[in-house]
Amino acid sequence: MQGIGTQAKAAIDALIRKLGAIATLTGQEEAAIRALPVFIAEIGPQHDIAREGERPEFCVLVQSGWLCRHKATSDGKRQILSLHLPGDIPDLQSLLLGQMDHSLSSIGPATIAFIRHEHLHDLHRRHPGLARIMWRETLIDAAAYREWLLGIGRRSAEEQMAHLFCEIFVRLGAVGLAGPASCDMPLSQGDLADALGLSIVHVNRTLQALRGRGLIGLSRGTLTIRDWTGLRALSGFDPAYLHLRDDDGPADAAPTRRAFADSPAG
Repeated sequence: MQGIGTQAKAAIDALIRKLGAIATLTGQEEAAIRALPVFIAEIGPQHDIAREGERPEFCVLVQSGWLCRHKATSDGKRQILSLHLPGDIPDLQSLLLGQMDHSLSSIGPATIAFIRHEHLHDLHRRHPGLARIMWRETLIDAAAYREWLLGIGRRSAEEQMAHLFCEIFVRLGAVGLAGPASCDMPLSQGDLADALGLSIVHVNRTLQALRGRGLIGLSRGTLTIRDWTGLRALSGFDPAYLHLRDDDGPADAAPTRRAFADSPAG
């Protein structure tokens, strides 16, 4: 259905929060985003939104829930390539790359907004500053890919998982969706295995190890950060690759005060 009410506004609000976390939007740019026509859809868990090989005519904006990009081997083994949170447009590259070279699916239940390519192209023509900001967003996606590749190739299982939890906590915090020391974590152990390149047994052992060290708690879809300093130290997490802006400085300054605080509550 065409979104003209509360859900459409919530989706656009999420996008503005996300773009505002990486760049400064002018009043005109924000108004132009709010004028975008969107179509809202509520989808269930593990729902395929776009499949590898398809040629979509729209981009997807996450209003609520989490999405993932993924590919599979010939024998069906899935690798999650990235996780996408409220405010993300995970398939912006489809504006210029016509054919999907991966698939896009929901993790759990989600509400998404579809934005037609033609409307985004028109937005970029009328507001080159927004085109630059959205291009910046795709470059940040590429930076996150590099960090994930380093983790899969060189970090231990505990370091990888700790790094992923740090990243998710900071990303959600940047758009106002994390508490002082907790955030949503809807990933199953199977999802974590597919994201980290581990077996489910190894994921279970790694979670127990992080709990045993007093670093995290994970229960009923909520991640609790019990020792932020220790979690960052274990993983070597430095949020610079997320290129978040600080209220007191430019986009490439300190990502957020929380990211460098001694603890999430601090």
